[in-house]
Amino acid sequence: MPSTGSVIAVIRAMKVLDAFALGESHLTLAELSRRCQLHKTTALRIARTLAQSGYLVQREDGDWRLGPATGWLGARYQAGFDVQNVLEPALRALTLASGESAAFYVREGNVRTCLVRVEGPQALRHHARMGEGLPLDKGSPGRVILAFSGAPGELYEAIRQRGFHWSIGEREQGVATISAPVFGKHWRLLGSVCVSGPASRLPQQKLEEMAKTVIAAANQLSYALAGNTGTAAPLVRESYWHP
Repeated sequence: MPSTGSVIAVIRAMKVLDAFALGESHLTLAELSRRCQLHKTTALRIARTLAQSGYLVQREDGDWRLGPATGWLGARYQAGFDVQNVLEPALRALTLASGESAAFYVREGNVRTCLVRVEGPQALRHHARMGEGLPLDKGSPGRVILAFSGAPGELYEAIRQRGFHWSIGEREQGVATISAPVFGKHWRLLGSVCVSGPASRLPQQKLEEMAKTVIAAANQLSYALAGNTGTAAPLVRESYWHP
């Protein structure tokens, strides 16, 4: 693809890695070929190439699984966010306080991704796939990111004024969420912290009652990530995760 500078072989290799869904430990070559819309010979050649660098491993039965290099790549990505020392403990505390699942979303280009998530204690809960690209303009986590990135409009101005946003069934039917922004040094937007659960358990009134808890968790995260103890109002500016 000379017009964009893309390398087709690399794009195909990324498709092979993306073919694995959450919870799938292995896939046959035929399934990899089908999901990636590649000829079996091409899929096999790419799989063997990825295996040379540890991104895929072929099992004894011939199926393929993700290799250790993918885990190390993910670990290096998360290391830039201080997940273990700051994010996970804060989300666990928020889960205990709310009784629901908690997550932290960051902006990557024009999408939002779930960087880290702590599941709630309830048997019936909302599940989010970490690392999956989701729209910014659907669901409270993305709306909050847009609002505090300076997006225009009455909706985003209202979000900036109240400091949080809730949504019910906006991106996924039957799912309710409430989110608040997290800032870093110099009030740079880092992402949004979110509590989510079934809409049947989180009606509007419950979400609004939970707002103070979510905002408090977001503020604690902001102080921990930025070392900021001031009380000045946050500056509205477009920002991406890595400070």
